[in-house]
Amino acid sequence: MEIKNAWNKYDENGIKEVFSFCEGYKDFMSKCKTERECVKESIEIAEKHGFVDLKEVIKSGKSLKAGDKVYANNMDKALALFVIGTEPLEKGLKILGAHIDSPRLDLKQNPLYEDSELALLETHYYGGVKKYQWVTLPLAIHGVVAKKDGSKIDVVIGEDDNDPVVGISDLLIHLSADQLGKTAAKVIEGEDLNVLVGSMPLKDEEKNAVKANVLKLLKEKYDFEEEDFLSAELEVVPAGKARDYGLDRSMVMAYGHDDRVCSYTSLVALLEVENLDRTAVCLLVDKEEVGSIGATGMHSKFFENMVAEVMDRTEGYSELKMRRCLSSSRMLSSDVSAAFDPNYPGVMERKNSAFFGKGLVFNKYTGARGKGGCNDANAEYMAALRAMMEKHDVTFQTAELGKVDQGGGGTIAYILAEYGMEVIDCGVALQNMHAPWEIASKVDIYETKKGYVAFLKEA
Repeated sequence: MEIKNAWNKYDENGIKEVFSFCEGYKDFMSKCKTERECVKESIEIAEKHGFVDLKEVIKSGKSLKAGDKVYANNMDKALALFVIGTEPLEKGLKILGAHIDSPRLDLKQNPLYEDSELALLETHYYGGVKKYQWVTLPLAIHGVVAKKDGSKIDVVIGEDDNDPVVGISDLLIHLSADQLGKTAAKVIEGEDLNVLVGSMPLKDEEKNAVKANVLKLLKEKYDFEEEDFLSAELEVVPAGKARDYGLDRSMVMAYGHDDRVCSYTSLVALLEVENLDRTAVCLLVDKEEVGSIGATGMHSKFFENMVAEVMDRTEGYSELKMRRCLSSSRMLSSDVSAAFDPNYPGVMERKNSAFFGKGLVFNKYTGARGKGGCNDANAEYMAALRAMMEKHDVTFQTAELGKVDQGGGGTIAYILAEYGMEVIDCGVALQNMHAPWEIASKVDIYETKKGYVAFLKEA
């Protein structure tokens, strides 16, 4: 089946609209490099569009009615936003669900040490990474330090033009004979991803003077001590802003497209829709890259609990009503797919690959080798989605994640499907997925937002 390139359906004004939308997206990506930053920015955006904290609604004892907009914040690392529809929640929800965590390097709990009069920070990589991609790059440190007195310190080092950056060294080519004989998985070991942060000793300090100088600087700028690393969540990420990519500026290069490109488009889609029949939800969760575990991952009861709270504030809660609500819902598991790359054609099967410029991607199933671990959407749901997209002139394509025996991957789709709701994966195709800098097509980002709006209106 031939799918026309989405760029061709837009005139000059339409292309300007695509580019303008992606300016907002680039700004979001430049600001939001951690889950906490995504939640904070998303709440600020939502509140400007009339959303209020569900906790405040519960505290006040107010009821929710059609048109009301509320959000629930889960430990500053996951977020659920609801736009209340005219139908009872028992009739089901329209859900856009994405994740806001991305592969990165986390600082260990006791990270700072000195070796050969250099100060370094030890890391533990998070999610699926090619470790060799993280060396010799300008890196930044983002995160939060929680102190014993209950205060929290936000940390961002390496993003302002006046900030220093940090990085991880690699072995010079002249001494790399043994290294180059290793497999790519072993060229850089996980325990060697140590971040160089200083080389100047503190005067009059006899032992570990370089480390002491780094601690002095951290104390002066952020007011935290070495022991405060114990209660810190500090992430090492690529330094720099999202940028236009390509001579024609048709693409975006950014850290964390997976999966913030789907998070942003899901959020914006929810902000655009009004006068809904069934309640719409944008669900942004943490920990997908490591199995959706923990209190802020999709396996937690956070979403189920918030649905119960919203139901209590609308028609009144009952266990049976909530079960009916969840099983009657429809969801787009908003997650990225792999774009065909002419440099690596051997891992893809062209007829069932996603391509730049061909719009929103539907993955009927993900999983690996024989669909292991996948959610496989039913044909009836796929047919309904085709009709929605065509009605709203959304360019879309279908794809698998590479050749059958090549590899694969998973999303949060199967977790929501356990409630009995209809779920399918869909999102933006990427090159360089899970690399420090990923690439997406601007028109695909725009078509994805349009597709999510169409789903919220029609599902």
